[in-house]
Amino acid sequence: MTDSHLHHYIDGKKVPGNSGRTGDIYNPAIGKVTKQVPLASKAEVEQAIAVAQNAFPAWAATPAGKRAQIMFNFRDLLKSNMDRLAESVSSEHGKTLDDAKGSITRGLEVVEFACGISQLLKGEYSESVAGGVDSWSTRQALGVCAGITPFNFPAMVPMWMFPMAIACGNTFVLKPSEKDPSCPLLLGELMTEAGLPDGVLNVVNGDKEAVDTLLTDPRVQAVSFVGSTTIGEYIYHTGTSHNKRVQALCGAKNHMVVMPDADMDQVVDAVMGAAYGSAGERCMAISVVVTVGDEPADAMLEKLVPRVEALKVGPYTDRSTEMGPVITPESRDRINGYIEKGLSEGAELVRDGRGVAVEGHPDGCFVGATIFDKVTTDMSIYTDEIFGPVLSIVRAKTYEEAVQMINDHEYGNGTAIFTRDGDAARDFSNRIQIGMVGINVPIPVPLAFHSFGGWKRSLFGDHAIHGAEGVRFYTKLKTVTSRWPSGIRSGAVFNFKAGGEH
Repeated sequence: MTDSHLHHYIDGKKVPGNSGRTGDIYNPAIGKVTKQVPLASKAEVEQAIAVAQNAFPAWAATPAGKRAQIMFNFRDLLKSNMDRLAESVSSEHGKTLDDAKGSITRGLEVVEFACGISQLLKGEYSESVAGGVDSWSTRQALGVCAGITPFNFPAMVPMWMFPMAIACGNTFVLKPSEKDPSCPLLLGELMTEAGLPDGVLNVVNGDKEAVDTLLTDPRVQAVSFVGSTTIGEYIYHTGTSHNKRVQALCGAKNHMVVMPDADMDQVVDAVMGAAYGSAGERCMAISVVVTVGDEPADAMLEKLVPRVEALKVGPYTDRSTEMGPVITPESRDRINGYIEKGLSEGAELVRDGRGVAVEGHPDGCFVGATIFDKVTTDMSIYTDEIFGPVLSIVRAKTYEEAVQMINDHEYGNGTAIFTRDGDAARDFSNRIQIGMVGINVPIPVPLAFHSFGGWKRSLFGDHAIHGAEGVRFYTKLKTVTSRWPSGIRSGAVFNFKAGGEH
C-alpha cells in the first residue's frame, strides 16, 4: 500500500481529516489498497455546513449572469483537464479510460445547461390582475444543499447535482463515495480555479456518520442522493422527517424487450454496450432481456455468445481493454455469489464469468461477462439489482406478458424495446410504468436539458434530477402581488417649479 492519504475540500482549501478514522481505496485492477481517505466526524461535517451557510448570502446575491460565467469557466477547465479527470476515475473505479471520459462528458453537459441559468430562472409576469395590481413570480435559492453520490460515476453524478444547485444561487456540501473520492475532490479544486468563491462548494469524505449529519442538520435545506434503494429510502425518510427537500434516485432492474421483428444485429450491439459497459455497474444497465418468443432468444444468443466470448476483460491501463474490473473484492465476491445462486435456482448458465484470468493481475477484481438463459421471475438474479456484468434472458410467450412482467417489477428506472413496429413501440412507451423509455435505444439516459428519474422504488421524492426539474428542486417559488398608489390620481405634483428651482 502506498502512503497516499486524501483530504477534504472545505472553504476553498484542502483540509486533512482529524477524526482518526479512514477508509481504504482500492485499485480494482490489482485488487489492492492504494490510498486512504479520511472519514469525517460529525464536527467536521458541521464545519463544512457552517462554511457553506456563511457563504450563502453573498453567493445568492451574486447576479445570475456572473454565476453563469463561472460555470463557463468550469466547463473549459473540465475539457482541458479531461485526461487527468479520467485517470482519477479509472484508477479508483476500474472502468476504461474511454468509459470514464464518456461519463465526464455527460456531466459536462449538465454544466453547459447550467450556463443558461439566467434564462432558466426567469419568472412569469401578469399585468393588471386587478385594478392597478400586477403579479409576478420568481425562483430563489434555498440555502445550503447537500449531495450524496455513488461509486459508479464519481464525476458524472456529482455534476448532475452541484452545478445546478450552485448556478441557482445555493451553496453545496458534497459527500462522494468513499470508494473513489479523488475525482470529486479534483472537481472542487477546478471550481475554485474557475472563480467560485470559497465556501460555495465543499467536498467532505465520510460514511454513515457524515450522511446522518447532513440529513439532520437544520441548516441543510435539500439533499440529493443517487445509490441503492435501501439507502435511498432511508435518506428520503430521514431527510424529510427533518423538514428537508429530498430527491433520492435509487436501484434498478432494467428490461429490454426484443420483439420478433427486431434487427438482431442492432439488438446484439445494444446488449453488449448496455449490459457490459462499465462492468454493469450502473443504474441504467440492461440486466434483463425479455424476448417475445423462443425464436428471437435463440437468434440473439447465436450472435451474442461469440461476442461475449471475444470481449476483452482487463485493466484500464491496457487501451485494448473493453471491460474493466468491478470496484472491490467484496463486489466481485457478491456478484459471483449471485451467479452461484442463479445456478442453484435453475437458470441455464450460457456463459460463466467467474474465475476470469487476466495476465499479470491475479488479485484483480475481475468478473467476466455472464449470460443466463431461461430465467424466471421468481429467481433472485431476476428480482435483485446485481450491479455487475450478469445478463438474464427471460422468454415471454407474448408481448402482453412482457409488458406485465416489467410493470410488476418493484423498480421502474429504465426500459427499452427493440422493434420495427411503430404501433408496438407507441403502445409500449405509453403503457409501460417506467420513468425512462428507449425505442431501439438501449440506455435511454436523457440529455441534460431533459430530466433523469425513474418511477416506483427507483425514485423517492417529487423531482427528477437535472434539466428543468433540477431548477425546480434547487429553488423555491415566490409570488409577488403589487399595487402602487397613483400620484397622478391623488393630485400630487411632480413638475419643475417656476424660476428654474427644483
